[in-house]
Amino acid sequence: MIENFMASLKVMGLGMIGIFAVAIALIIVMKLLTTIFPGSGKKNKKTDDSVSE
Repeated sequence: MIENFMASLKVMGLGMIGIFAVAIALIIVMKLLTTIFPGSGKKNKKTDDSVSE
């Protein structure tokens, strides 16, 4: 019984490591893409001033 529990903890730990590895990889890719393609720096936000009724 305890052997099964310890085996399940090992599998759960590997899954958690995998989730964090993918999250870190996505963050690194996003940082690289924003460094390579910084954009124009202008933000397109609709404000209440631009809407005239």
